[in-house]
Amino acid sequence: MPEDTGALFVGELPDIDVDALASADDPRHPPRILLLYGSLRDVSYSRRAAEESARVLHHLGCETRMFDPAGLPLVDDASEDHPKVIELRDLAVWAEGMVWSSPERHGAMTGLMKTQIDWLPLSMKGGIRPTQGKTLAVMQVSGGSQSFNAVNQMRILGRWMRMITIPNQSSIPKAWLEFHEGRLPEGPFYRRIVDVMEELVKFTWLVRGRADYLVDRYSERVETVEAVHERVSKK
Repeated sequence: MPEDTGALFVGELPDIDVDALASADDPRHPPRILLLYGSLRDVSYSRRAAEESARVLHHLGCETRMFDPAGLPLVDDASEDHPKVIELRDLAVWAEGMVWSSPERHGAMTGLMKTQIDWLPLSMKGGIRPTQGKTLAVMQVSGGSQSFNAVNQMRILGRWMRMITIPNQSSIPKAWLEFHEGRLPEGPFYRRIVDVMEELVKFTWLVRGRADYLVDRYSERVETVEAVHERVSKK
């Protein structure tokens, strides 16, 4: 997505001080952020919120990709070889951080949002972990008054996916009144999105160079030793 700062006061959002967050040996390529949204409507406010987020992330030096969930099957209704499942998982492996943006529907995140997350396994063949140790920011939009049910649920899912969910979050009430011509104008809700993205980028720089170490666990090391011992003892 090309940079379009829109309502951003560019002078108040300086470049990230990478040296304050990363060691000299840490990777220095642009942080890779995947954005997921939870609605297929032509006028999707969760997608528009994600698009605003991507613009801010781009301004902060990130590389962003956004998954289009159209055509993604329900879990257990298709195999892992489905093209949309492969696309989603490849993007998750590529990413070093994620943004999840969902509408709140009937007091919860949408089924589409949950389906995307459910297609992401904790681990894949070859020891690949598409989510573990990666950063996460959560956002929601509502048609009515402000609520936090969807972001709270996504925080729970982030924990189950063993992600590092940042403290800040965004919730936009009456989203149909807040967006104008597809954009979110300057104001408290836009500023909150900027806050959340700035925090996400800082946390991503802070942890991505040591993500593998952060998710290296005693229980898994013991299990690996036991598996090797059992295999050797059968020879």
